[in-house]
Amino acid sequence: MRKTLGWLLSLVVLIGTMGAAGSTAQAATAAEPAAAADIKDQILGIPGMSLIEEKPYPGYRFFVLNYEQPVDHRQPWKGTFKQRLTLLHKDVSRPSVFFTSGYNVNTNPRRSEPTTIIDGNQVSMEYRFFTPSRPDPANWANLDIWQAASDQHRIFTALKKIYKKNWLATGGSKGGMTATYYERFYPRDMDGVVAYVAPNDVANKEDSAYDRFFAKVGTKECRDRLNAVQREALVRREPLEAKYAAAAAENGWTFSTVGSLDKAYEAVVLDYVWAFWQYSLLADCASVPAAATATDQEIWDSIDAISGFSAYSDQGLETYTPYYYQAGTQLGSPDIKQPHLGNLSRYGYQPPRNFVPRDIPMTFQPGAMADIDRWVRDNANQMLFVYGQNDPWGAEPFRIGYTARDSYVMIAPGANHGANVAKLLDGEKALATAKILQWAGVAPAATLADTGRAAPLAAPDAELDRRDLEREPQLRP
Repeated sequence: MRKTLGWLLSLVVLIGTMGAAGSTAQAATAAEPAAAADIKDQILGIPGMSLIEEKPYPGYRFFVLNYEQPVDHRQPWKGTFKQRLTLLHKDVSRPSVFFTSGYNVNTNPRRSEPTTIIDGNQVSMEYRFFTPSRPDPANWANLDIWQAASDQHRIFTALKKIYKKNWLATGGSKGGMTATYYERFYPRDMDGVVAYVAPNDVANKEDSAYDRFFAKVGTKECRDRLNAVQREALVRREPLEAKYAAAAAENGWTFSTVGSLDKAYEAVVLDYVWAFWQYSLLADCASVPAAATATDQEIWDSIDAISGFSAYSDQGLETYTPYYYQAGTQLGSPDIKQPHLGNLSRYGYQPPRNFVPRDIPMTFQPGAMADIDRWVRDNANQMLFVYGQNDPWGAEPFRIGYTARDSYVMIAPGANHGANVAKLLDGEKALATAKILQWAGVAPAATLADTGRAAPLAAPDAELDRRDLEREPQLRP
């Protein structure tokens, strides 16, 4: 990882002496520096960069851009595609954050937590193969974690010529995974990594950690309440599937990819407990209906609100085809037992292959995540991983080994998949904030002297700092 030494270099300016007596005196006038080009002109001066639109936001310039990328970074002569990204510009004198969601990019001005902490610029990249950032024709073999990391590397290399201060990589969930993979393949680019709620499915066929998580999360009362609703939804499969068929007809949902309405229905129901803990808090258990006395409509409404009955329709799956493809080829996906369902489940947790059109070939690569896991354990340097105590995805987290340097794993008590630095206990929150400031090269003297005094440099902004957390089925982190 590239590190900034921070030493101050002295610059000695030599001024010419006066000429001999009788010589013609000449006034030495320092040339005025040329006015810096407008930031938009500088950005669009990068080869392959083009403007989609600029949106106003107080205190910033916000650009939605396209950047021409090789379809295959190993064979760049084989064609290019346009990758969408956004740039929240503060000032070239400020550090920058490279944010990834791992999915589509949000084209509205947003600021990640590290960007707020360091009061910096933010570049946000749309993950390759999420439309419109998809090559045409699409060779799905070119969708892998190395190719995506190479997309980031090219964008960083291009923008580093303008934004010369320190850079941090960040992202949440699949975005946290993406930031981690980028650091693994290009460890000299960033000055620090802040990865939120990043799953680490090292051995895809060994998922007992998830079973242990669901046996202990929250309280027994809450677990029993959720399990009962989930079971009841399968006991009442016939009347509830009739409601599902009616909803599908009304909304135009079809089920060609997953194979049938019955498979889609069960996939939604089996997501229920996972999705509750992913997006809800223990206090929300009070809103879960009592299964024994609930009407069909109450069961339906609870499942729909938490899992979403549109999720496994062709229309719901289409946007996320690139994710399911990656889950079935490199990332892995969880498989949990759910013994309380007995023999009511016909299909169990369905694999990602069921959620990707059959004309897209998929072959799993078991060594991909093992490589990432080993690298992080042994080589992590200035990396911070933040997890939520009650988030199922944190059941298989990244861990730091003895040879890692200045790196941390922190857990926000009671938090779900929205865990962040602000939700950590006070001591860890201060330490994490101080490290982010230090890695970005903007830690105030008071923070360097006492990490307990660390605080974000930017003022809060309710709209800019808003997290657009989508409610997704458990198979999408």
